[in-house]
Amino acid sequence: MRRMNIGLQLYTLRDETAQDFRGTLRKVAELGYEGVEFAGYGDIPAEEMKTLLQELGLKAIGSHVGLHLLRADLQKEIDYLKTIGAKYMMCPYVAEEDRKDAEDWKNLFSFLEEVGAEARKQGLIFGYHNHAFEFEAEVDGEFVFDAMYSATTPEAVQVEMDVCWVQFAGQDPLAYIPKYAGRLPLLHLKDFSKDAEGNMKTLELSQGSVNLPGVIQAASDAGTEWLIVEQDVCQNPPLQSVENSMNWLKQNYLNQF
Repeated sequence: MRRMNIGLQLYTLRDETAQDFRGTLRKVAELGYEGVEFAGYGDIPAEEMKTLLQELGLKAIGSHVGLHLLRADLQKEIDYLKTIGAKYMMCPYVAEEDRKDAEDWKNLFSFLEEVGAEARKQGLIFGYHNHAFEFEAEVDGEFVFDAMYSATTPEAVQVEMDVCWVQFAGQDPLAYIPKYAGRLPLLHLKDFSKDAEGNMKTLELSQGSVNLPGVIQAASDAGTEWLIVEQDVCQNPPLQSVENSMNWLKQNYLNQF
């Protein structure tokens, strides 16, 4: 198995970063995370963020950048990421009003291709992060998830697979990961169960139903660069949850290297 980098999606600590962004980053570094994926920057200027990350020994993996921001000022988003030394820019979500039918999706695929081509021209890698709804609708006989990558080029649009949402949608992450080998630099490593109503309950790693050892092996085989821990809603204080997940990784993955 290859040694992949371990990162944290900072959306997990959104309440903590809202209170103290700099102090939260410091705690993330102390827990042993090697990099962070942003979901907003707490109004910290790019040069200051770059200095802080260097001081803490944290790599800027990249950022989740909403469609509205990609549409409003793409250059601003690219400039920030380049300044902090990040490599990846990911579209994290598509609102319901932007995905009413197949035509909406096709228009979006074209837009993502344009954004990705521009990002690549400027030295960044662009991609898309899934939820479950990409497996609940089809475009030209394929799940939206697959249609997106059929309609776009690997040069412009890479895959950030969230295995939790893939499994929640009734698909097998261990079948989907190899399908996108070579196009899957980032993988969201998550765990979950379902509540009494069938809703997703995100959990610390190893506390739910995802076959995490299998996912990690498949990601290694697929050429994934970063395993990114994320927990949408934590049952414990979020910093405790991300520490528990990191401890599981240390005991069940990192101890091999």
